[in-house]
Amino acid sequence: MATTGMPIIMTDTLSTPALLRLAAWMSPAFPIGAFAYSHGIERAVHDGDIAGRADLRNWLADLLTIGSMWNDAVLFAESWRRAGNGETLDEVAELGEAMAGAAERHLETMRQGSAFLAAARAWDTSGVALPAEAPLPVAAGAVAGAHAIPPEAALAVYLQAFVTNLTQAGLRLLAFGQQDGVAIVAGLEDTIADTARRAAGSSLDDLGAATIRAEIAALTHETQYSRLFRS
Repeated sequence: MATTGMPIIMTDTLSTPALLRLAAWMSPAFPIGAFAYSHGIERAVHDGDIAGRADLRNWLADLLTIGSMWNDAVLFAESWRRAGNGETLDEVAELGEAMAGAAERHLETMRQGSAFLAAARAWDTSGVALPAEAPLPVAAGAVAGAHAIPPEAALAVYLQAFVTNLTQAGLRLLAFGQQDGVAIVAGLEDTIADTARRAAGSSLDDLGAATIRAEIAALTHETQYSRLFRS
């Protein structure tokens, strides 16, 4: 499958240290336990809403544009701005926590957020005024903002890491292989870039989602008898 036609533009706005930090923070090897969560995809597979590669790609595209990933991107951008300005993030952290509409979604974002902050202390995070626990997009956005990493680039890499992790969950649940998984990530490149661009200029007024079946899947996963993932 051919990759997308999005042009590659060389720019000096992302410094080498910023690039290295993004690569580290959003790497699958960064110890936040993301592999343990499917974000409701396991239930969607169980119910037949996701039956193959095309279904998974469409599901992820909806999460990016009108679902939980869009809301996370808005929270990330707001956290980036507040941390960059030296403001406290208690309010946006509370909002992000309140927006986790299922117990497992709450567990997913809060556990990963706490783990992200703990691991990110290998770098200087003294300027990040976060509460002891914060949702993942708030934690990641605040750390990126405190390090003055350009917001659109930080958002794009964050969203791609999210998509890649959920694609890997799909690989464990569905009958397709690594090549198909890579094709999903490549096929969503334009969508990720566009979502990052829109979110970088967003405000909290832009929060909102319309992925009802994804939210139901997150809720009903809590009572699923046999499961591989924590969400």
